[in-house]
Amino acid sequence: MPLETEVLLQDKNKRKDGPAHSEDLALKSAAAYFGDELIHWLGIRERALRAVPTEMVELETRHMYEDFLYEMENGMYYHFEFESDSISTEDLRRFREYEASTARIYKAPVVTYVICSSEVKNLRDSITEGINTYRVSLIRLKDENGDRLLEQLAEKTAGNLTREDIIPLLFSPLMGGRFRQKERILRCIEVLKNAETIFPQNDIRKMEAILYTFAVKFLDDDELKSIKEAVAMTKLGQMIWE
Repeated sequence: MPLETEVLLQDKNKRKDGPAHSEDLALKSAAAYFGDELIHWLGIRERALRAVPTEMVELETRHMYEDFLYEMENGMYYHFEFESDSISTEDLRRFREYEASTARIYKAPVVTYVICSSEVKNLRDSITEGINTYRVSLIRLKDENGDRLLEQLAEKTAGNLTREDIIPLLFSPLMGGRFRQKERILRCIEVLKNAETIFPQNDIRKMEAILYTFAVKFLDDDELKSIKEAVAMTKLGQMIWE
């Protein structure tokens, strides 16, 4: 199901958690759409060869769903998980299980990166059980300043925007800063509106859907009204109207 359609369903249900998992949906869509640009923005120098299926069915017919998996040029597989809460021991055990299954299936080493939007200052990144220590690489979005990022983008003309610029723009609602999430999302929508002649219409619609998904996830009903008014004038709004 396209992200734009799922956004409409989530907005109708207005669920903060449960099966919709709106934040995961937005982040997975960004990972699927941007690929190398996302990886490089996260500080990973290697290039991705391709996105790899993330559903693994064990012999006992148990499904394990990773958030995102890339095969890299260096022969390794990079496994990405998105977490909006603190990372628990059970989370790390689950990630370790994913890694072991992925390594066995693809016969290659695997590294897990956890992209975290939690407010928690000290995040757990390892567990020691028996004689083994398992560790993930943490990427904490709250350490980035979303306000400064938006100010820098505002200084660029729409014609100079690139896909590399858009990646942090889409993640800015999850970053740190003084501005409220509603203000950041509104500013992001305005940037995308100004860039409608630069990117294909379908691409703009997908990016607006990612931002709107964050709005549905994080904003209350009153704040969401402002976002709906802004979205009504966008490519996504046109699709909803039609």
